[in-house]
Order: sequence, then C-alpha cells, then structure tokens
Amino acid sequence: MPRDSADSGFIDALSQHFPGDMFARAEQSYLEEPRGRWQGARGYVARPRNTAEVSALVKACGEAGVGIVPYGGGTGLVGGQIAPEGEAETPLILSLERMTQIRAVYPQENVLIADAGVILANIQTAAVAVDRLFPLSLASEGSARIGGLLGTNAGGVNVLRYGNTRDLCLGLEVVMPDGSIWNGLKRLRKDNTGYDLRHLMIGSEGTLGVITAASLKLFPRPASLGTAVFVIRDAEAALELLSMAKSQLGESISAFELMHRTGLDFLSKTLPEIRKPFGDHHPEWMILMDIGLPKGLDPQDALETLFVSAEAEGIVTDAVIAQSDGQRADFWSVREHIPEANRRIGAVSSHDVSVPLGELPHFIARVRQAIAQVGEFRINCFGHVGDGNLHFNVFPPDGKSRDLFLDETKQIKRLVHDIASELGGTFSAEHGVGRAKKADLARYGDPTKLATMRAIKDALDPKGIMNPGAVLS
Repeated sequence: MPRDSADSGFIDALSQHFPGDMFARAEQSYLEEPRGRWQGARGYVARPRNTAEVSALVKACGEAGVGIVPYGGGTGLVGGQIAPEGEAETPLILSLERMTQIRAVYPQENVLIADAGVILANIQTAAVAVDRLFPLSLASEGSARIGGLLGTNAGGVNVLRYGNTRDLCLGLEVVMPDGSIWNGLKRLRKDNTGYDLRHLMIGSEGTLGVITAASLKLFPRPASLGTAVFVIRDAEAALELLSMAKSQLGESISAFELMHRTGLDFLSKTLPEIRKPFGDHHPEWMILMDIGLPKGLDPQDALETLFVSAEAEGIVTDAVIAQSDGQRADFWSVREHIPEANRRIGAVSSHDVSVPLGELPHFIARVRQAIAQVGEFRINCFGHVGDGNLHFNVFPPDGKSRDLFLDETKQIKRLVHDIASELGGTFSAEHGVGRAKKADLARYGDPTKLATMRAIKDALDPKGIMNPGAVLS
C-alpha cells in the first residue's frame, strides 16, 4: 500500500520538475460526489496537460509510494473518484480536465480519437460535425469526461442498441502504475494478438492505470427519430412490449426506459416546471421509447403501428407520440430529471441492479413484498429495462425525513441485492464498485474472479498506488 501522503513537502519537490500551475490545493468540487455521501480528504490536485506529464507524475508517485486518485468529471455515484477523510495517507488527485483535445476524426472509418479529459457532449458534437453519431448518452453528459466513462464502463440510455462504453471503444492509451505508456490507440476492428488490455482497463475504475486517450467508434446518424411514451398494463407488460417492438422494428430501438408513477409524483413535487407527458395524470407504469430509422421510413407511422398492435394484445392502454423535436425533448427531460427529483426527496437506499430480462417482473414483485415487511416505504423503480438494468430506490413515507430511517438502510440494501443475486443478477449494473460497494463485491463476487482480480492488481500495481481503497479492499 502507499506509504506517504501527497503533502506540501511532496508537492514542493514535484513542483521543481513540472509547470508551476500544475499543482493546487484541491477545491471543494474535487472532494464531493453527486449524492453528497462522501467527503474527500483535503489534499492536492495535479492537472497535467498531456500524456507525457501524466507519465512523469505517476512515475514520481510510484517512487515515493504516494497514492493517486484519477479524476474525470466527478460524476461517479459510488465514490470511486473520492479519497475519504480519515485514511492514513492522502493521495494525489490526478485530474484530466486540461487534456481536452480531439486528436483526430476519421469519418470514413467511423472513428474518433480523443484525450481522456474531453467532455462527452463535446465528443457528441464533434461526431455530428462530420455527420456521425457517438451514441453514449446519459444525464451527466455535459460534465462527464470520456476517460472516467471508460474507467467505469458507463451505460446510459442507448445500451440496448449500441452497447456500454466498452462496446464503443477500439483502443486506449494508458499510463501504467510504473509510469510507462501503453500505446494502444488502434483504429482496428480486428486485432487478435494476445490478451486484450483494452478490456482489462475499461471498467477498472483507475485501479490499474490512468486512461489518457481513447479511440472511439462512431455510427451513421439515423435519418429520422421517433419518441413515444406508452402506458403499459403492468411491469410484465414491459417485456411483452419490448418483444413486440423488436419483432416490428428490429435494431432501430435505441432506448426503452421504464418509468413509474412515483418518479413523476416526485417531479411534480420538486421540479414542477418539468412538463409530464400526460399532464397531471400519472399512470402507474410507462415506457419511454426512442427509435432511429433510415431514410424513407416514418418513425411516427412505425410507433403508431406498434401501439395499435400492443393495444390489441392488452399490453398498452394509452400512448403519446412526440410530434416535434420540442416534444421529444420534453419526454426525455422527464426521464433525465427523475434522478434529481429522487435526490431532492432523499432516498433511504438506492440500488443499481441488473437481472436477466425474464426475471424483471419477478424481481420487482419480490423486492416490493420484502420491503413492505420492513416498513411503509415509497419505491421508485425506473431505468433501462431494455437491457435489464433497474434503478430501484427506496424512500421514506411522505412527509418524513430519510434521516429517521437510516437504521433500515443496511437491511434494505441487503435484501435488494440478495434477491438480485438469487435471480442471476448483479448489485452493480452500470455505476461500478468504487468505494461504496466493496463489501458487496466481497459478498457476491465469485471467489475465483476475486482472486484473479487481486492477482492482476498485485502484478500491475505492486505498490498499490492506483486509486487505493477503490474496488478491492
């Protein structure tokens, strides 16, 4: 484990070999995470401008035994970007915020190469500039950086069609724990030359190295887009609608999001300016669906045909199909603001779980029943049902503070994760492990997998300087 802290003496020594404005005392923004559940130790932040400076910094920290916390946009929800107060040593925060160059774009190859500090929205814009699409999309895309998104293998709303961040990456440039640089920025779709270090680094949450650049996949932009909100019979009907939609629309479905009445009730209470698709009437279960079609096909006709078929089968009871880009934006604003409304209400326990698609209705029913045995709680179940990822969040009764129920948090979390595991699922679908879910990884992780992870960590980072305390204890 790291031996020394990134204290003023260490920073003064480093400053003699680096530009004078690279180091600073870490401001509060580096010490917080979006849910306010973690408070970082007040140390120093380094802001290198290029891969060579990252390499030199990591090498110096390795020689001194100083830990490093790689920092992207700070949007992670499991504390992976925070080194908590109270630990024996204070690591150096290594922020990639100055590494914001889009190095190259190859439209004919559908490839874009970017520094790790490029904000996701800027990558999307660069893709549009060459009439291409970079499909990764999530609520924090205006501040999340591509290095952190790769480090956590972020998901988002378009996984159903395009996959996780892992599936959107062709190659990486990574600074290893000894300061050496792995130059893996290839543009190849096929490279069958031994162990794939790219997939090892993606999802490692900064514990095996620092991602400094990535070669990313682009896609043709759909000629026309369509969005609709369907009112479904019950949670099981979500799977019936998905199956029918796939049969009729194939791979054109980019998003298939489950929403519950509770989420819209929370929006009405905390963010009343957000326009809801059915006004003040909030149906119990809804599906927000996005499709993208090639030239010559009408998305509204496709969605109307789907509605007629689903209504005839008793799967849906109502629907609103967006008639303009503005209405599409309103529909997505509802989905994107549900997490903020949740935060303002204050959850007793939040969960990011994944179960096999066929088990989703059973999971929802079983967990609701189990939580009812613990107490009278409100539940907001929503998420990317098209790929089996649910955000299952538990809230106090109306009018009561979450602080009154914190003693139940551990019990609720345990039963939610136990049921997900029993059904062949996982306790972390897209948020990662970080520091918040290390105990869950130890409890639910396969022993052979955990042993292999530790062996890899020990082999690549024998001094334990890379994001100490994250993922593995």
